[in-house]
Amino acid sequence: MSNITKDQLVARHYEALPYPARNPRDEAKRLVEGSPSALPEIRHWIFGGRMPARPRVLFAGGGTGDGCIMLAQHLADAGIAAEIVHLDMSKAAQAVAAARAAARGLEIRFVEGSLLDVETLAPGPYDYIDCCGVLHHLDDPAAGLAALRAVLAPGGGMGLMVYGRIGRSGVYDVQEALRLLSPEEETPDRRLGVARRLLPGLPATNRLRRNEAVTDHIQGGDAGIFDLLLHSRDRAYDVEGFVDLIEGCDLGLVALIDPARYAPETYLADPQLRKIAAGLEPRARAMVAERLAGNIARHVAYVVRPDHEATAPDPLDPDAIPVFSRTEAGEMIAAMGNDRVLKLGLDGLSYRFPLPQSAPAILRHVDGRATVAEIAAKARVNGFERAWPATFAVLNGISRLFLRLA
Repeated sequence: MSNITKDQLVARHYEALPYPARNPRDEAKRLVEGSPSALPEIRHWIFGGRMPARPRVLFAGGGTGDGCIMLAQHLADAGIAAEIVHLDMSKAAQAVAAARAAARGLEIRFVEGSLLDVETLAPGPYDYIDCCGVLHHLDDPAAGLAALRAVLAPGGGMGLMVYGRIGRSGVYDVQEALRLLSPEEETPDRRLGVARRLLPGLPATNRLRRNEAVTDHIQGGDAGIFDLLLHSRDRAYDVEGFVDLIEGCDLGLVALIDPARYAPETYLADPQLRKIAAGLEPRARAMVAERLAGNIARHVAYVVRPDHEATAPDPLDPDAIPVFSRTEAGEMIAAMGNDRVLKLGLDGLSYRFPLPQSAPAILRHVDGRATVAEIAAKARVNGFERAWPATFAVLNGISRLFLRLA
């Protein structure tokens, strides 16, 4: 057992504890939604508001299926026929994902293997590729991203997620302690037992215990504990390292999700500091925001090839159709209260985003079908051409409102 390789340890891990832990019976109760790969997001950021007629989609390292099931359901609901491939090296994880797809009547093709072999196992090209929570577990993340880049179609894009170094404060301290208390060569059950004994007694000063942005060891069951604290290969990125990885594979960054979390103004109240931050180049702005927030535990990005031509729709395009994601107009209106300040709690931090006074009058007409021109006619608010873009910018900045074109 002492000669077991890192690749073998990772493979053993995901066969024993498919991640994240999911029960296919729960598909009758709810759809797990998030970023990347929600249909409103990829249509807005990658395809300029219009999806390809019959998109080819790859989930590279799709695990137990959260992103794959979500997008497949979104596409089915929208009446968009698509070819969806789920590629993963874990038979156990794919069995869970397949059962979830069957529970919903979704057609997904499952291919077993490593994303490094994608050109052989599941040849492209693909209009959209999801690689969420995988690159940071590879021996060579750049090689993995390059393999996906090779099967990305012209005009297509990817949704990526990697761990955030600053927001995962304390994780690696506990990982190191657990490697000493229970070496990696020990069985998963043995290592889990040690972790369960350790976690309740962490000192109040322990950085993981104080980190409200990381909760998998609290809410994710055994699979969450193991993936967070007992993983055999785990690296994290600051935002500039993530962008370097993307650009080093001849890809371009379209958006970091949620955009508002990477804007220094979200965290700066002082007018002079806000002015200084506004003058920084985009990478420096994101770096400042990440370091001020301290709670970005994962980086999500949409990326495209350098020859990509589509751009996100203009909120003042009269034919654009605003579409909510993971929320609805009533919920957003309630969250902004009488003071027209949207209040949002996320990863231990309370966010406050001021909105125009006419925002509720506008948003109550956003139903996923009405165009911007139709909403303007129904809302009848003075200064719509200023109030609407300002409202859209706030809700798009927290990944709740997007645009599509008919």
